[in-house]
Amino acid sequence: MSRKPWDLAFSADPEGVAALRRIMRLHLGLWGLHGITDEAQLCVSELVSNVITHVGQGTPATLAVSMNGTYLRIEVHDPGTRALPTLVAADAESECGRGMALVDALAYRWGIQLYPDRKVTWCELTTGLTSPSGHAGGPGVTRAEALLDFYAATKLPRCSSPSRLSTAVAEEAVVGVIADFLHWLRAHGCDVDEILDRAQMHFEAELSSREL
Repeated sequence: MSRKPWDLAFSADPEGVAALRRIMRLHLGLWGLHGITDEAQLCVSELVSNVITHVGQGTPATLAVSMNGTYLRIEVHDPGTRALPTLVAADAESECGRGMALVDALAYRWGIQLYPDRKVTWCELTTGLTSPSGHAGGPGVTRAEALLDFYAATKLPRCSSPSRLSTAVAEEAVVGVIADFLHWLRAHGCDVDEILDRAQMHFEAELSSREL
């Protein structure tokens, strides 16, 4: 899966935070990173709110999202080079000062980069990916990716880069793999419908165990 960096210019105001959260959820869904959507949305909210509070409402800013290896990197660029985020020990009743503490708790790491005309406040979240272009989902997904890479290389010659299959090509490859296995099972006298039922039950059982 190709996860290309993207950025979005915005005006830092409370009304725009919800829109940025929705955009983040949409992009992470396209990237197959549903499992960290809530954490990423919270980090975006806190980083943008920090700009609103300490630099000023209406400040022109930019949200930039990319992959740094297997980590999701979220950056907020703003012109407030003197208004630096700080990590304070805010108690449960404090109404301010908890933003960066929340980012610190959610993120694998975070920091600030200063430039002559702007600062960049960034954080990185653990994705659970085993490779930058891979998928989250455990060893079953990793084995499936290896199988699809091989299948695409042998049966879909038009796919010049099987490790970065598009969704459409990957779906075609999955259908082909399943059909080939069904032919093999039928040729060996197996009950194809029974095998499909067992596979579905196994899949649902694994999903249930992960949600517990």
